[in-house]
Amino acid sequence: MNFLKRVLGSSPKQELVSIPSGRLYLSRSQNSVKGYSECIFKDAVAAVRRTTTEFHYQIVVQRAYEEGEEQLEDEEDEESFDEYTFLIDEALHFRESQSDEGQAIFAWKDLLGDPGDLYEFVCDEGTDTSVIKDFFHVVLQCQYERKYSKPSKLAANDELSEFIYVGHIQSPPSPKVVASPGRSATTTPNRRRSSVQAAAVAPATPGAVSTTMAEKYQVKSVLGSDEAELHLFDASTGVFLLQDNVVTASVKDVGSWTYWLDVASPKKPWLAFLISPDINPVFNYEHLSFIFNYYSDDGSASSWLLHFKDADTLEHFQENLMRALWESLNQQSWIKANYDERDYVLQAFNDMSMEDAPAEEEEEPDEFEDADEEVQNNTEAYDEDEDYDNVLGNREFQGEGKNSQLAVGYKHDRSFVVRGNKLGVFKHTPGNTLAFSTTIENLRTPDGKAFSPTKVMLHAEDSSMILQNPNKKSSLYSMDLEYGKIVDEWKIHDDVPVTSFTPSKKFSQMTSEPTFVGISDNSLFRVDPRLAGNKLVDSEHQSYATKSVFSAVATTDMGHLAVASAKGDIRLYDRLGIRAKTQIPALGEAIIGLDVSADGHWILATCKTYLLLIDATIKDGKYAGQLGFQRSFAKDSKPRPKCLQLSPEHVAQMQTETKQPLSFTQGHFNAGVNSKETTIVSSSGPYVITWNLKHILKGDKISYTIKRYTDRVTADNFKFGSDKNVIVALPDDVGMVNKRSFKKPTRESIATPVKQFRG
Repeated sequence: MNFLKRVLGSSPKQELVSIPSGRLYLSRSQNSVKGYSECIFKDAVAAVRRTTTEFHYQIVVQRAYEEGEEQLEDEEDEESFDEYTFLIDEALHFRESQSDEGQAIFAWKDLLGDPGDLYEFVCDEGTDTSVIKDFFHVVLQCQYERKYSKPSKLAANDELSEFIYVGHIQSPPSPKVVASPGRSATTTPNRRRSSVQAAAVAPATPGAVSTTMAEKYQVKSVLGSDEAELHLFDASTGVFLLQDNVVTASVKDVGSWTYWLDVASPKKPWLAFLISPDINPVFNYEHLSFIFNYYSDDGSASSWLLHFKDADTLEHFQENLMRALWESLNQQSWIKANYDERDYVLQAFNDMSMEDAPAEEEEEPDEFEDADEEVQNNTEAYDEDEDYDNVLGNREFQGEGKNSQLAVGYKHDRSFVVRGNKLGVFKHTPGNTLAFSTTIENLRTPDGKAFSPTKVMLHAEDSSMILQNPNKKSSLYSMDLEYGKIVDEWKIHDDVPVTSFTPSKKFSQMTSEPTFVGISDNSLFRVDPRLAGNKLVDSEHQSYATKSVFSAVATTDMGHLAVASAKGDIRLYDRLGIRAKTQIPALGEAIIGLDVSADGHWILATCKTYLLLIDATIKDGKYAGQLGFQRSFAKDSKPRPKCLQLSPEHVAQMQTETKQPLSFTQGHFNAGVNSKETTIVSSSGPYVITWNLKHILKGDKISYTIKRYTDRVTADNFKFGSDKNVIVALPDDVGMVNKRSFKKPTRESIATPVKQFRG
């Protein structure tokens, strides 16, 4: 290899073996409709690299540059792609062969391509035979370790032979198929062209024909049908590939508030599926497109795009689809909802990147922005070795059950984790780690009955904790944390089962304030433990005759209240005991969690498949500048929510990896006295996700970063007073995570879990 050439981004300390020089091809099957092969890199280095997860390894192929070539490429195209990575698994069918000229070839399946598509690394002439043998042997060892989760040094040669694949390798094509020297002919994953533009130049691939809706349901009526192009997201290239030039997308009513989307062409049926929030709908008017997820019978997810000929057609399709979604969730007619409500629903699911970003004055970036930009732009900013997250001794907190609830201290540097009928106590160390402190054993009511709390809240300067017993919803229990014992039962009311509760004010937990706020299905009230008998304060009890199905409550630093329901609406109050000043219409999906910024400016509502960020500030009229907690919004100026969704292609990749549906835990703002909310955190399955508030408001399409674990995340929240440290509870573990370790969502970061917490 020419010593004036170099490879970008190499990590020698992680490499087990490497081949210093060769060429990378993507060879198509002879039956492929794409009908061509391509040279990805004309000069490259191949290596086997460790990942941050034990027994998981990657084949990494990196492009090599001549001296000065890198700078030239950057000037020509800032979006060139310099590395391909492949998780080593026996599904790759990794094999070795030789070309007609005697060059060693390593080949493996393109798991995201057509049947028969292969990646091929052709070693340069003169590559040492021992290097070739070592590379092949190491890949076999890596497959063994991934399959059996144990070191390969325990494996005999005949055990490794299980992973030797015998198959034909076609000779690589002449370099004449190269689109441009050293660059892939297809659009690479970090291209920033629009999805539709990319798809227009990509060759079509066969679609997956689905079972037609008619086999299961009787169509009662068709809400509407519109023509479009159909595209399928290809994770290997990061673009939507054209599948069919003309399909008809029809929204069909099959009765009982159930609707289906049927996508078909005159030649074949493509897709037919139930319309629900799980499809993760995104409307993009800039590119006249609708993006959604489709789930096959085996649970695998794929991401699709319908591209319409003009805005009127897309608007017609959107209204029909959102009507179907709204009616299926609300079980009532869309026509009966007023115009403002319907417009609110339609706007909520528009791609937020299409909105105009608010005008902002130029200002010096603050420390938070600097750190965040480093994460957004440099996925290697955080050393992979510290993907062991920081915790000391957490495995001393064990016992029956799994970690379920998390309470982060405000007054003192403590976190508390519920595990069955035990409570684990962890100290926050100066070095931003968690250190196990003690276990409070055998949580029992004052009359000696054991229970596992379903909700906990720190209280009275973090000196006590309020716990809820799922078997006695009309009472709450007070634990003295100094003595580690439940000392009192507070009977709320005979006829008022408690759904949820929250501090009287955002930071009441830092004071000796004894009262707090609770909600039931159809009422909200103040609880005062100092009262004799029932603890509900009658003068501050707002009850509704109809069943409101309240599900979550949060307060501001002034004590204003936001109350959400399982119907999806949100009510804003300036105090208890009176009617709501504002009612924000429901999008349909139940709200399972609620948080409010300290100043009341922002409301964060968590639903199963998305989060809603709502600006509670009145924008115009005589009450402009005041909050919806204090005054009512004008009839035609209800706040428009920003729907925080993961992109459909990321959802598809996540669900393909984990076989788990999208299901968010309660979202939280970072919180601290006299500090601004800058970041949001939530989780779904094994993924923790953080959103940058400033990027959301600027309209960035991808305003989030992720971190994947090997197990499901049960709870998460920021350390109090910090927007950089997140406390994460897994079923059997708990740790503190530096936000810099989160990655941009890519195929690699979604597929590779980090190691468990360091214990």
